[in-house]
Amino acid sequence: MSGSRGAGPRGASAASRRPQAADAGGGLAGGTVAESAGLLTARWAPVAARVLLGLVLAWFGYHELVQPSLWTGYVPGLSPASDLAVLLVLAHGWVLLLLAVALAAGVAPRTAAAVSAVLLLEIVISLAVTGGLSDLTLRDVGVLGLAVCLTGIPQQRLLLSRPGAGGPRR
Repeated sequence: MSGSRGAGPRGASAASRRPQAADAGGGLAGGTVAESAGLLTARWAPVAARVLLGLVLAWFGYHELVQPSLWTGYVPGLSPASDLAVLLVLAHGWVLLLLAVALAAGVAPRTAAAVSAVLLLEIVISLAVTGGLSDLTLRDVGVLGLAVCLTGIPQQRLLLSRPGAGGPRR
């Protein structure tokens, strides 16, 4: 048995066996596996959230553009058969697709998330008015919550920005 306190079966101390956590510069610093996972999550969760919200919005927008007549019933105050309702659904679909691209690509992500939150609030209200409280409405409340949370994250990774506009973000 080794004479050093905390030595393992192969003579390595507890400190040398401890997994390393990534530091702010991307290097490694001493820490536990949980600390390392927490650091990675803190850094990359906003990117994952942006991309996933973008996928949801792209899915919604695509379906509104491909079959707008299926969505005209959700346009408040208009007949589902009206041309104006179809036009509004098509415009809504394009806006959703543009927001999806902005979020996934990291173009003004907080602004895109804020506009997404407003549109999702409109969707949630429309669903609640037309169908009441349902699993569909609650699902969209969750997506709305994701958009609201993304509006409050000032520092994100993988953003597209103009050269000289503050440099790369961590």
